[in-house]
Amino acid sequence: MEQSVVSVDVVTLRYLPEDAGVTVGIAPREFDPFAGRLALPGVLLGRGERLAEAARRAVRAKLGVPDAAIDAVGQLVTFDEPTRDPRGPTLSIAMWGVVGPHEGPARWAPFDAVPALAFDHNRIVEVARNLLAQLLWKDLPFTRALAGAEFPATRAVDLTAALHGVRPDPANLNRTLAAVPGLRRTEERRRTKATGRPAAVWAFDPED
Repeated sequence: MEQSVVSVDVVTLRYLPEDAGVTVGIAPREFDPFAGRLALPGVLLGRGERLAEAARRAVRAKLGVPDAAIDAVGQLVTFDEPTRDPRGPTLSIAMWGVVGPHEGPARWAPFDAVPALAFDHNRIVEVARNLLAQLLWKDLPFTRALAGAEFPATRAVDLTAALHGVRPDPANLNRTLAAVPGLRRTEERRRTKATGRPAAVWAFDPED
């Protein structure tokens, strides 16, 4: 039986203060198959390499993001369709990554405007979005990396809408935020461009 190889493909998210919503990092492939086609950053898993290390390597090499700007990475799901790679059977372990401000050549696209990608990467993005929506406000490393140490309530609305595809009910979202461990509503109110009105500011407790 032909042996499979293992690739690590990363759904890399960026959500900077100046961004209107969450965007996904993609870049042209350098080599065949699909040379020149846009794709998620991916690498073959090296012998003895941990998944998180491979994910960081993929984001550095394919998106040009320096390691210092990669805030966090985590594992999502495995794709095992035997024909997903024309070179032969390849398992794809989909990872998530969150990056901060940096200079780089990557292209960033909103979830609803991701163009046609190589391999099964559009399917990976679709599945990953649903899984990440479930992690938001529940998985603390993912949530803290994406939301930041503090944020106005309007940013929480925009972030939730970007992953779920629909805007949340404000009252339900406030209850969700109040239940997040280590997250508190501060006394500060911050005026935002989105509404022009002051919004409550939420902040995570400092990490040890």
